[in-house]
Amino acid sequence: MRYRHFAATFIIALCALSVQAQSGRRRTTPPPAAPIPTPTPEPTPIPKKEKQEGLLFFMGADRHFSFYNLPYSYYDAVLRGCADRLRDGSSAIIDVTDKDLGRGEAIKRAKSETKSYVIYLTLTVETMGRSSEDLVLEYAVLAPTTAKTVTGGRTYMTGRRAGGIVVGPPTNRGGIYREETLRRMGEDAGERILKAMHLNVPLPK
Repeated sequence: MRYRHFAATFIIALCALSVQAQSGRRRTTPPPAAPIPTPTPEPTPIPKKEKQEGLLFFMGADRHFSFYNLPYSYYDAVLRGCADRLRDGSSAIIDVTDKDLGRGEAIKRAKSETKSYVIYLTLTVETMGRSSEDLVLEYAVLAPTTAKTVTGGRTYMTGRRAGGIVVGPPTNRGGIYREETLRRMGEDAGERILKAMHLNVPLPK
């Protein structure tokens, strides 16, 4: 009887020691795995736009080309019309001289330039015109350095056309109307220059 009691006590003691030993152990938790870094995508490089240098024009008129003594205001009108159209239709920088620009001087100027084109304008009386007031505007664009003609042509004051752009025949020969017609002739020359040099931008309506 005593043996059984002793055996039972011994077994209970062993179980208690086993439970205490297990409770004393600390459960080791493995450290969390380090996160795998996500590569940051490099920004797509934006292609740089090449800055286009603005086109340069030097413009003048041969005020002594015609045998007729035409008013200087006529030359001013065609110069103003041509320059305005070039500015409206492109980002070109226009330098207009109010001094006389002969052909020889225009060629010399073009050869001395490295970037600026030279626009040479002349006014003359139309040979087939009905009167000395039927004027023709001739224009030529000379390339910098070489002075070669890039483009050229004529615009007419009358309804007749021979390769140039026509400005409708005036019904009034008054000075103000005539200068306005000449200004329009200059605009037409500027339009032709823009198209020939692939710079044309349509005017807003």
